Amino acid sequence: MLHDDRRAVPAREVSAPARGEAPIVWDRATTAAAIGFGPLVDALRTAVVEYQAGLIHSPERLSVPLAEGGVALSMPASAADIAIHKLVNVQPANARHGRPTLHGIVTLIDTATGEILCGLDGPEVTGRRTAGISLLAMATFLPTAPEEIVLIGTGAQAAHHVAGIHALYPGCRVLVRGIDPGQVEAFCQRHGVCHPSLAPCPDIIPESAQVVITLTTSKEVVYDLPASPGRLVIGVGAFRPDMAEIGSTTLHGSRLFADDPAGARHEAGDLLRAGVDWQTVLPLAAAISKPPSGHPVVVKSVGTAAWDLAAARVARSSLQQAARRPNGPVFPPGQPATPKNGVAAHDFRA
Repeated sequence: MLHDDRRAVPAREVSAPARGEAPIVWDRATTAAAIGFGPLVDALRTAVVEYQAGLIHSPERLSVPLAEGGVALSMPASAADIAIHKLVNVQPANARHGRPTLHGIVTLIDTATGEILCGLDGPEVTGRRTAGISLLAMATFLPTAPEEIVLIGTGAQAAHHVAGIHALYPGCRVLVRGIDPGQVEAFCQRHGVCHPSLAPCPDIIPESAQVVITLTTSKEVVYDLPASPGRLVIGVGAFRPDMAEIGSTTLHGSRLFADDPAGARHEAGDLLRAGVDWQTVLPLAAAISKPPSGHPVVVKSVGTAAWDLAAARVARSSLQQAARRPNGPVFPPGQPATPKNGVAAHDFRA
């Protein structure tokens, strides 16, 4: 059974709304249980190709200011079969009062009728689909299942990645690196319940690490080793132009891919700072059918509502199962959800 850092998630009954009834809003644990990482990676693989082909529409996000320096974000996406609308409120001032800094909901919409089918927990969807893109990159570029992965960062995204890695690669060794050794040790103790093969990373990243995933909001480079054909580097955390995690040594020595190249031109601070030639930054979709072999690869993940739509497709399948099985629980126990207060403002990925 998988666990989060506070408690096991019990089996959940998920029911579909009867015709004419108000849509059901799922909490974090139910949302997590509805979006398993295996089906999510498959859905993301399809969505990445569809998005590149123009079959999923995902415009730039709209933002409006809130009090105390907060911001409200609106991110819709639509395809032929389904549409979603993610509304997320980020309020950094809440941290001073011990309250969650991130609140949000993803509404699942029937494109034929416009009917809202259900609401999903926004932070849980965001965390899962972001980790899902990293898992898809591993499945795309690695010749075999990873045996050793390094995570740089100890925030909410790192927690989602541990959960995703355990779901798909339960025997993989995961090493964690961060600025504060105490935070790294505490992170490993909390999430080692979910993934026992979790430990602090040595001062020097082992050559045996097949994957390095950066998950910080650093404004200074945290990884800049020479590019290696035997190592996949995935940049997740730096999602603003003033942030940078991966250095020019790694970037200029690698084949570059981005989940959303158009978004990366505005948001991928590490690529902007390194002055990469944007003509060489290929969409992740290009590697789905023909991944490069024998070359070092860096994948930059910036996110788009199209990936939320992929997660919603998985949730819709769970909703359909619920409609066929109204008298019993649909999900097994053990899909981890992030702790209620575990999403800090700097962990937010749209």
